[in-house]
Amino acid sequence: MTPIQCKMARTATGITVRKLGEITGLAFSTINRYENTGKANITTINKMKEALESAGVVFIPKNGGGPGVRLK
Repeated sequence: MTPIQCKMARTATGITVRKLGEITGLAFSTINRYENTGKANITTINKMKEALESAGVVFIPKNGGGPGVRLK
């Protein structure tokens, strides 16, 4: 999951940064930093990705057209 995919997934589901933090147990600043700089460890990224997938997000790989998201 790229930082922009994280933002797009949150927007599509209506999940705020604070709500994602509550769901994952991650700090608001950690999520914000990842979305703005791309800096986070793989465990953190996976926690966010799994939470967003549980909310109905499907992550679309790059495959030449650019990464994206869609809802189930």
